[in-house]
Amino acid sequence: MKKVGILAGRERSFPNALIQRVAERNSGVKAEWIQLGGTSLETDNPYSVIVDRISHEVPYYSIYLRQAQHQGVYVINNPFIRSAEDKFAANDLAIKLGVKVPKTILLPNKEHIADISPESLSNLQYPLDWNWITGYIGFPAILKPAAGGGWKAVSIVHNQEELLAAYDRSGQLTMMVQEFIHWERYVRCLCIGRSKVLTMAWDPTRPHSERYLNLTDYLSPELGTLIMKQALTLCQGLGYDMNTVEFAIRDEAPYAIDFTNAAPDMDLSSLGSWHFNWAVEAMTDLVIDKALASPYYVEQRYGATPQTGY
Repeated sequence: MKKVGILAGRERSFPNALIQRVAERNSGVKAEWIQLGGTSLETDNPYSVIVDRISHEVPYYSIYLRQAQHQGVYVINNPFIRSAEDKFAANDLAIKLGVKVPKTILLPNKEHIADISPESLSNLQYPLDWNWITGYIGFPAILKPAAGGGWKAVSIVHNQEELLAAYDRSGQLTMMVQEFIHWERYVRCLCIGRSKVLTMAWDPTRPHSERYLNLTDYLSPELGTLIMKQALTLCQGLGYDMNTVEFAIRDEAPYAIDFTNAAPDMDLSSLGSWHFNWAVEAMTDLVIDKALASPYYVEQRYGATPQTGY
């Protein structure tokens, strides 16, 4: 029987529902929580697929997943792509893929590690030309880390004084400042397997548990189709099998705001039952398909020949 391993943190509703739904399919695939107590170089990974929901917060998991992928495990999401992700490069990719994004500037770090001396920073312009930066971006603006998620260390600033104060608080985080899109509508797309998209009306100004809105006719058919196409284009370009893509809509034009969410919110309490069930079903389809398609390797790991079944 092929096995799907799940790495997760505090969340319970999605991992447990996925385990149950995979079992109900009777497909020859079993899903379970992974248990780790140290990993050797000789450890043969027992999983065909691993769903990663937590490695961004636990470095040991991230290294474990890279070894798993070396052994032929299909990891969702690819740990090598995930470890290299940053929002600035992703925005650059979006432009090249024909997706609108806000004006964005990557900023030098406010602070550096203790061993960095002024001589080590001779390539940096100092002081920064804040008049040019703010003149290009405009106000209000968003200051946020170039890597990471969960709306951590994100500030909305309305003038240069507020921007400088927020930048001074950023420490060793690498930050970028971004144009604030005054939106009329906002949507979050849950993307699974680079082929399925659920578009949800979403309001980031509301409390977390109230952000998903049950609204009909929120988007015209044409705009809905465009947003789904662009969400898939971004996930395919980034190589993500599990992601959320957020769009702010201004003058009927969608702007991709946040689209490197490799461990997106899939909790029942925030998604609601209908959206949650869609996510569980879509992920069940994906992990079973990948598990049944994945090769296994004979015991001799080095020089082993991929086989197609047990």
